[in-house]
Amino acid sequence: MLAREEEREKLGGKPVKYHGKWLFRRAYGFQEPVSVALSALNLAFQFHGWVSFFILIYYKLPLTPSKKTYYEYTGLWNIYGILSMNSWFWSAVFHSRDVELTEKLHCSSAVALLGFSLILAIQRAFSVRNEASRVMVSTPVIAFVTTHILYLNCYNLDYGLNIKVCVAMGVAQLLIWAVWAGVTHHPSWSKLWVAVVGGGLVMLLEIYDFPPYHGFVDSHALWHATTIPLTYLWWSFAKDDAEFRTSSFLKKAK
Repeated sequence: MLAREEEREKLGGKPVKYHGKWLFRRAYGFQEPVSVALSALNLAFQFHGWVSFFILIYYKLPLTPSKKTYYEYTGLWNIYGILSMNSWFWSAVFHSRDVELTEKLHCSSAVALLGFSLILAIQRAFSVRNEASRVMVSTPVIAFVTTHILYLNCYNLDYGLNIKVCVAMGVAQLLIWAVWAGVTHHPSWSKLWVAVVGGGLVMLLEIYDFPPYHGFVDSHALWHATTIPLTYLWWSFAKDDAEFRTSSFLKKAK
């Protein structure tokens, strides 16, 4: 296929997709080496961000007499961190070897992460703290995400539909964060704005699809690269939010 593409390029033709996907040059046994490396870097940054958040919450900030955190959204951020690392792990596996199983795991983990990120955005932006209210907010999103994952795995692995669903959930949470950043007096609202604007621009790389440059770097690989600094910024905001909410609670308690 590579020889065919090289011949097509010599004749002035444009690259074409095979079975709906661009053709990449393998390196060291990896099908998409650049995307694999960048997925691994994203995984490392997510791990670093989550661990630094965990250390801040449980070892640096004050705890309640029962050794629980004052920050109401600790559990949500912990789950977000685990789902993020899981998603980037399967991204690296999928880009190293594209088969039906790895594609399903990659798509499913990405959908699960985006769905939970939407739940996190809703609960934090609207200050949902009551357990019953959290269940009411989360249940419809979880039901939708579960149905979509089952559809992809058991009925039809529709890549086009999955992209639309992921973009819709991504846009929804970006809008929620953007509105909240505009009306809140949070001390780290500027970080949130940068993350939201950056996330919106990065999403364009998923929508505007172009063939891999020299068979290695396509729009999806560039998307992987741009999410690395945003990951660092996002966890920085999470830590700032934990400090802000803990400080506010302790001031009110005095």
